[in-house]
Amino acid sequence: MSKIYEALHWASSFLKEKARDENAGELLLRFVTGKSRSELFASFHDELSADVEARFRAAVETHAAGRPVQYIIGYEEFYGRRFLVNEEVLIPRPETEELVYGMLERVGAVFGKNKAVDVVDIGTGSGAIAVTLKLENPALQVVASDLALASLEVARENASRLGAAVEFVHGDLLQPFIAEGRKFDVVISNPPYIPVGDIAGMSEVVTEHEPHRALFAGDDGLDLYRRFMEELPLVLKERALVGFEVGAGQSEAVAEMLRATFPGASVEVVFDINGKDRMVFATIE
Repeated sequence: MSKIYEALHWASSFLKEKARDENAGELLLRFVTGKSRSELFASFHDELSADVEARFRAAVETHAAGRPVQYIIGYEEFYGRRFLVNEEVLIPRPETEELVYGMLERVGAVFGKNKAVDVVDIGTGSGAIAVTLKLENPALQVVASDLALASLEVARENASRLGAAVEFVHGDLLQPFIAEGRKFDVVISNPPYIPVGDIAGMSEVVTEHEPHRALFAGDDGLDLYRRFMEELPLVLKERALVGFEVGAGQSEAVAEMLRATFPGASVEVVFDINGKDRMVFATIE
């Protein structure tokens, strides 16, 4: 049997050798022991039971073979909350927190604080965007949609566990809302935006485990944004906000699409914390 610090050292070396994130060992050990970070470090010299050590080694080997840590432990942290994830949904990324933060700021500036604003999150996946918006600003009337029923199940579970009153709709992009004649003040989306050709250079941790429908969008990655430009005018109120996450290097193309679709709109490109052009916002008056 190993002590906790020995098990962590083994995991770190093993994962480094396999070109994986060596810090994943700590997350996996916390998962199998049920300990918080501080509890784990306080018990550095404790022995692991044979059963816990075996489960820990199996989890580390599973990650080394390519399965994302978040799918092994079943959750990811987003905006300070724990969201359940599985292979049916994209793992929420830190840059998407910036999209949510940017939209909350703009909603306050355009519509005022605590106003009942109608918001729709398109391609909600785990529900991270929709649930976070509702919990951060409970006055918002939030709807979330997804093409995949399996993704909506995960999103519903997250909304329920976190106590967010979000309405969920099954459908392709804005089609279900166009069919019903529904209009929104705010449309937000982190759609698939990776060019299909990029798959060769990507880590198999992503390409072999996360859902391709949530990652890839045609030869240039812009297919979904083109469809949005056809559908947005049919669902937006006269005064509205649009916020997209985009792939690095795509912002000007998406910004131009928005300017062409909504002449007179104020369109801005926002860079993420890593200096990548990651968000495009449009204010339509």
